[in-house]
Amino acid sequence: MKREIIPHSPHFAARESERRVDLDWVRISAFGLLILYHVGMLYVSWGFHIKSAHRITELEPLMLLLNPWRLALLFLVSGAATRFMLRKLTAGQLLRSRTLRLLPPLIFGMLVIVPPQAYEQILESVGYDGGFLDFYLTRYFAFRHAFCDPGPCLLLPTWNHLWFVAYLWVYTMVLGGVLLVAPDLVRRVEQAIAPIFSGSWLLVLPAAMFAAYRLWLLPRFPQTHALSGDWYNHALYGTVFLLGFVVARADNVWFALQRFRWLALVTAAALFVSGLVLRPLYPLGQPIPLALKIYAGLAYGCYQWFCIVAVLGFARRWLNRDSAARRYLTDAVFPYYIVHQTAIILIAHGLRGLGLPASIEASIVISGTLASCAVTYEIVRRISVLRPLFGLKPGKLYVPSGLPRLECDHAASP
Repeated sequence: MKREIIPHSPHFAARESERRVDLDWVRISAFGLLILYHVGMLYVSWGFHIKSAHRITELEPLMLLLNPWRLALLFLVSGAATRFMLRKLTAGQLLRSRTLRLLPPLIFGMLVIVPPQAYEQILESVGYDGGFLDFYLTRYFAFRHAFCDPGPCLLLPTWNHLWFVAYLWVYTMVLGGVLLVAPDLVRRVEQAIAPIFSGSWLLVLPAAMFAAYRLWLLPRFPQTHALSGDWYNHALYGTVFLLGFVVARADNVWFALQRFRWLALVTAAALFVSGLVLRPLYPLGQPIPLALKIYAGLAYGCYQWFCIVAVLGFARRWLNRDSAARRYLTDAVFPYYIVHQTAIILIAHGLRGLGLPASIEASIVISGTLASCAVTYEIVRRISVLRPLFGLKPGKLYVPSGLPRLECDHAASP
């Protein structure tokens, strides 16, 4: 059968040996921050699957610094990775490849990795008096909402932090389906977008879209990570996934990202400070003036995008050198992602009631989580039958390439 090649725009690099080490480092760093972020969720005032007895409110500004853009950044890098995959794959091969790389870890995670999280959550929230085996065999596969009193219901079975994998698979399937029907669409969109995003519109248009999503969609469709009805998240993450795909090979766009990095960073910092100043004036539950709501939505959307521009711009400028650490972590990061939240919850639950100071407890949770992830990866990468269950290619220890390895960029999430 004749292979169908996706044509390239003249704005786009055509080097088959092109390496994007900077995007590998962005992906690795983002997942590293994800682990720390989820540890932080044990200690802040916001809801999480389980909570520590300690509250560290000083962490909340740092969490707010990261939360608006960290996942959008991962979806953008995933979109870029998908575009690079099409250098060697047809659209049909892309669909098969992503399905084989994403669905086994998702299904395995929901069957094996995630259930301990749900069990620990109901232990602490409703005092479930059955053991884990009883919960797993009789309650986990309920396929309905359960354990609703007190607190929000659990929809069982659940994918918890693995929702990112499900969303990435869906977006890839939709995109791949479009490419099967209209392969020339990529070239036309690339030709339209690359010149526009090579200048100041790179800062304006995505920021305006993010702000519009925040103001119009979020009040109507709160974030659920349940796939169905999660339209604010689909608009946001679908947009950045598609944007990453379209501009992945547009050199002019990446030069613009590097050129605007300082402007984006300073603007994002100013927006973040304004949010910190306004936040205490209107505590949770207190009515907020309409003008302030509009400003908050605009500022949030702009902050999201400017942070992404800054990260990508500085990464392209400074994180462009390869190393053994990059090659190791590029392969390890997805298994780390799959395991990390279960490790955090199990370790934190095991420490509950010991009366440890917050600093000691958090240090144990972080070090224990990293050790659990590392041990899991070192075991899994050596056993062929386990590798696909953790998003690794069967039978290979390393993939000695740069960005194309990002085809298994399916995190987190979070």
